[in-house]
Amino acid sequence: MTQYIFDNPLIMKRIAVFTSGGDSPGMNACLRAVVRTATYHGIEVYGIMRGFSGMIKGEFVKLDSASVSNTVQKGGTILKSARSQRFMTKEGRQEAFDQLVNHGIEGLVAIGGNGTFTGAMIFEEEFGIPTVGAPGTIDNDLYGTDYTIGYDTAVNTALECIDKIRDTADSHDRCFFIEVMGRDSGYIAVPCAIGGGAEIVMVPETQMSVEVAIETLQTGWKRHKTSFIVIVAEGDEEGNAHTVAAKVKAAIPELDTRVTVIGHIQRGGAPTAADRLLGSQIGIAAVEGLMNGMKNVMAGIVDRKLVYTPFTDTINKRKPLNQSFIRMVEILSV
Repeated sequence: MTQYIFDNPLIMKRIAVFTSGGDSPGMNACLRAVVRTATYHGIEVYGIMRGFSGMIKGEFVKLDSASVSNTVQKGGTILKSARSQRFMTKEGRQEAFDQLVNHGIEGLVAIGGNGTFTGAMIFEEEFGIPTVGAPGTIDNDLYGTDYTIGYDTAVNTALECIDKIRDTADSHDRCFFIEVMGRDSGYIAVPCAIGGGAEIVMVPETQMSVEVAIETLQTGWKRHKTSFIVIVAEGDEEGNAHTVAAKVKAAIPELDTRVTVIGHIQRGGAPTAADRLLGSQIGIAAVEGLMNGMKNVMAGIVDRKLVYTPFTDTINKRKPLNQSFIRMVEILSV
């Protein structure tokens, strides 16, 4: 990660911005910041619809300050997002490059996650179009930034659902197994477990067996505790919430169990103030990074400071989960 001081900006005439991968709340705030920063610096900016797929097809839309008015509070992405198998081929990337040349694009801002940055890095290495990334994903699993755009909103959305489920669990003396997003990371699950008063959290980063979960629930049962919340990240090694619940039910038949999968509701909705601010900060940093000759880097905030991290590090280095948070769940569930 490198801190960068803007001192000798390059003259760029035209850039493009796109969103790719899973949508996340705050992407529009970031897009808005990109457009208005480019306008502030006298740079033309185009939006590319549907990510790499739209880049190949030439779905370019000229944007100005008015184009992004009344968008900072909107969830999703007004540029839309799509997967592109075609871009994974050299021929597809050649088509995308030809479209960029036809539109006079000199640099790209890519709002997305690992897959987006991998594609952008390969693209730059082959064709020399510089790209600066903005970390847009609810998973918060990208190395090089303390928080990703959309993460704070996703946690708050999930937590609101958990609070409502807690009411039902308590009313009916039930054990709810609640599955939250996190294929490779427990960044959503852990704060939800702490903030939602869960007794157990199961995440990919820790090797908590179902047997340990069963023992914890049995201990609570013996203390006359009658309702429980178990948070399961979708990528936990023991399986999803349905799998874990079935194993627990087999071991403790008297436990009244239910499963709730919160699912894609975590991706939607108006972004929180934190995500609007983060998206805006990073959108500005992405454009000014391009102006300063940066490429194949992701703009992020670490310890409240703007940093740029090479795509190779962002893609390959794992951001460790704070293990003290796991201990907090154990202590606070007593």
